[in-house]
Amino acid sequence: MERYIDLHTHSNNSDGSMTAAELVEHAKNSGLAAVALTDHDTIGGLAEAEETAVRAGIEFVRGIELSAKSETETHILGYFIDPKEQGLLKALDEVKKARQERTLETSDILKKLGMDVPMEEVMAIAPSGIIGRAHFARVMMEKGYVASVKEAFDKYLANGKPAYCERQHLTDEQAVEIIKNAGGKAFLAHVHLTRKDGGELINFLKRLKTAGLDGLEGYYSEYTPEMQEKYQKLARDMDLKICGGTDFHADMKPHISIGKGLGNLRIPYSVLEELRIES
Repeated sequence: MERYIDLHTHSNNSDGSMTAAELVEHAKNSGLAAVALTDHDTIGGLAEAEETAVRAGIEFVRGIELSAKSETETHILGYFIDPKEQGLLKALDEVKKARQERTLETSDILKKLGMDVPMEEVMAIAPSGIIGRAHFARVMMEKGYVASVKEAFDKYLANGKPAYCERQHLTDEQAVEIIKNAGGKAFLAHVHLTRKDGGELINFLKRLKTAGLDGLEGYYSEYTPEMQEKYQKLARDMDLKICGGTDFHADMKPHISIGKGLGNLRIPYSVLEELRIES
């Protein structure tokens, strides 16, 4: 019997509306064999998630998702990280300060666009203090500015849209280095959002591979079958590993289901087995 996994999920320590423990339990109840918690720019939920995984009898992978400076959108996923590594902790403290500045800017941009989304209301649904775009999207929906979280992203918050804030603290190479120094493996998330293709994408990946990149996300909720095949082939051609996940955010992105994405995504357990093999 085939076993499935999800290596790209979020709890309410970043953009989700489940606690880390609830997310792991949800993964187990959804029939997954393994799950990684990859919260945005924080490791706050890892201990809770790992403890729950032991009790629930599901494999758990310590993860993180770091945002990087980019003209489009570049996120680096880290797996098997040491959450006590001092360089990682220092970097995350600096990133948190930059995030606070970015959320203030996002609130100001939305106000100029005619939408009153004050920081106080956004922070009220982000108990960890780590605010992401999905929190803004949720408040925008609740106040009737958009019909759904997805519409908020599609019209305003996604890269290239009027309320997208480009301010980031880390370069892509720094994000890779931080993960590697913390004993982890680094992967480029949702490749299509970089808006790079052909030679430009290959050169981009070559540069990051030189910096220590281990692989790319070969399975993802928004990939078409053609994109999935293309990115997986590219990884093989460049001797890069493949990871995969849904980018599950619980109620923050209700159209995405854990382990299944938009309904038909399945990431085989063999993907995790390959990740565990040392290069």
